Amino acid sequence: MDSNDRLIQKKQAWAREKRGLGGREVEDEAPEPDRLPPGQHLVNNWPVLDLGYKPEIPLEEWRLTVGGFVAQPLTWTWQEFLAQPPFRSVSDFHCVTTWSTFDNEWEGVSFKHLIGLVKPLSLAKFVLFKSYDDYTTNLPLEACDDDDVLLCHSWNGKPLTKEHGGPVRMIVPKRYAWKGAKWVKEITFSDRDEKGFWEVRGYSNSAFPWKNDRYS
Repeated sequence: MDSNDRLIQKKQAWAREKRGLGGREVEDEAPEPDRLPPGQHLVNNWPVLDLGYKPEIPLEEWRLTVGGFVAQPLTWTWQEFLAQPPFRSVSDFHCVTTWSTFDNEWEGVSFKHLIGLVKPLSLAKFVLFKSYDDYTTNLPLEACDDDDVLLCHSWNGKPLTKEHGGPVRMIVPKRYAWKGAKWVKEITFSDRDEKGFWEVRGYSNSAFPWKNDRYS
């Protein structure tokens, strides 16, 4: 058994147990009423969920490939990615392991901008994300085509660290955080809903925090 097989087994065991990792630093003051989804607690840090492997991606080697059912497939280098119109937003972040953080400042490239460039065909109804560690996750296209969804390279004014998915990760505020792939490498627009790593292992396919929609 090689190291990749052992990593996959470790991930599978973690998914079966449905156990969380990360900090439990709770804010001194109670969160604003109606702002925290059911089953969540507020933390004042950004915990790292780490299964033991974080890919090392030199910026000169980083590429993002976008294809599938689109009229204009593309591949960006790091410099080409940074040359896109900058997009900034502030949103809350909800992890399925029950912690949330408020008022995160994100910077990167709007997913709406990406959609406008690649021009999805009428058959495209879903999006599959693949990461540099071979992680995958899926979303309906309509969930990605939202004003607050972005390909993020910075958090609270600083470059996104490797631990949190840098150089680039997806941020999808209206879904649990596992739907926002870290270390994103490939984006495929598809006519079918192909479940990702956690989804085929018992996690919800839709992942709505406000519906406490954690597991299938």
